[in-house]
Amino acid sequence: MGQSSSTISGSNRDNNSIHRTKYKSTAIIVPIQAEEKSDDDINVTLFDSPDIISELPDECLACIFQSLGSGDRKRCSLVCQRWFTIEGQSRHRLSLDARSDLFLLIPSLFSRFDSVSKLALKCERRSTSIGDDALILISLKCGNLTRLKLRACRELTDSGITVFAKNCKGLKKLSCGSCTFGAKGMNAVLDHCAHLEELSVKRLRGITDGTASQLIGPGLASAALKTICLKELYNGQCFGPVIAGSKNLKTLKLFRCSGAWDELLESISDRVNSCLTEVHLERLQVSDRGLSSISNCINLEILHLVKTPECTNLGLIWIADRCKLLRKLHIDGWKTNRIGDEGLIAIANRCPNLQELVLIGVNPTTSSLGLLASNCRNLERLALCGSESIGDAEISCIATKCIALRKLCIKACPVSDHGMEALAGGCPNLVKVKVKKCRGVTCEGADWLRASRGSLAVNLDTGSMEPLEASTSDGGALENAGDFASVVSQLTVGGVPSSSRNSRSALAKARLGFLAGRSFVVCTLRRWSSTSSNHNISASNQRMN
Repeated sequence: MGQSSSTISGSNRDNNSIHRTKYKSTAIIVPIQAEEKSDDDINVTLFDSPDIISELPDECLACIFQSLGSGDRKRCSLVCQRWFTIEGQSRHRLSLDARSDLFLLIPSLFSRFDSVSKLALKCERRSTSIGDDALILISLKCGNLTRLKLRACRELTDSGITVFAKNCKGLKKLSCGSCTFGAKGMNAVLDHCAHLEELSVKRLRGITDGTASQLIGPGLASAALKTICLKELYNGQCFGPVIAGSKNLKTLKLFRCSGAWDELLESISDRVNSCLTEVHLERLQVSDRGLSSISNCINLEILHLVKTPECTNLGLIWIADRCKLLRKLHIDGWKTNRIGDEGLIAIANRCPNLQELVLIGVNPTTSSLGLLASNCRNLERLALCGSESIGDAEISCIATKCIALRKLCIKACPVSDHGMEALAGGCPNLVKVKVKKCRGVTCEGADWLRASRGSLAVNLDTGSMEPLEASTSDGGALENAGDFASVVSQLTVGGVPSSSRNSRSALAKARLGFLAGRSFVVCTLRRWSSTSSNHNISASNQRMN
């Protein structure tokens, strides 16, 4: 920071010596003058220059603060009173610990941060959260709120949510999880927040059998709603009216909600079929009857079917017949073998725009893979996990015919080094290959593939075999079409223990006898989640011994 001469320069000898010392230390960047300068001239040159930062407009400082991380912003706010004020006024996003004692701090907090438009209120499970009084006070202090996230605020009731909705009518996004208010409060939000575009509800404990007869929606928000996400609801069908009444709905996500959903999907298909482009169904009681209803959404581009055992090839054929704009398809067959070649062949023949295909616990053969490669010329991302039928022949088929393929993930499939050799000469646009838990693929095979195609990123993880899981809700839907890493991250919840690479490799060596006595490096871009217990580590060491 620049400093004025009145605070640093002086007339005594000590001060002059200080100035001379500083002049010498900066002489390398000071233009050389033809004439000698006195100490006073040097003082004027170095210490009477204007303070450039203090001349920056408030708007410029605000832009700088917004590009900093939270910690750096806090430190900058302590520099001076001006920075403190600008940092507070330029902060639009705020996350607060929503325990009950927050109530006393609300006036001072929102006096400083008076421009907050995105607010998160999160409370620990074992703590007492804020109540209705605190939420109402926040709504009065923060009238320009557009986004609100509530987590474990169990003291909030329908009355508090109702008053909040009346005070914050500009709300565009609401996300609530593990809260205890019910249908009355949710209806108040839909009735008063006409600009609400996104609604996410998880474990809303106020919606139970006692309020099953009270339906939710559609309300004034139905005209603006574009995304509805329901997770782990005991009586999620009560949201049927708001889903059916949202004529501009583009994304519908239903995760682990109890009850039968076929009838509800039938009731909404005629009303939202022109706009709906993305549907996620996970661990849901839905059958081909429900898929037939979804197939009426002719503009559907993204479909995730995760652990829906009642869905078969027939339902997928209906989707292929009518949803010809399909770009992304994720299927977790849960090893029920009810979706296979027949359904995938229909997709290959009728959905030429397919760009991304993720198959978990599905057993395709060269019959469907060949057609997918030949007809879906835009197929760029492919993930094959836990497929008993995916061997070297199928990988060779992919290498020969998938011309546009850029990213390939293979997990827990009977593929060997011969499959890697096939990839070396095929898929000319391939940039990344991830191989995980394929017993037949060795480090030597992966190294050979790298050497054959220097620009190709090859990630090999020979970790132990574990049950395959898939959960698109935990990881979030794949938003960025170019980020294939997020596709792979959604393929498993269990994963490989990551606390000890030694224990992981030891377990693999114990199971694979031909690897005994050989050290190898686990070559993977990302560690798969979960933690190994001490029991598993000791067990692995005992096997090695």
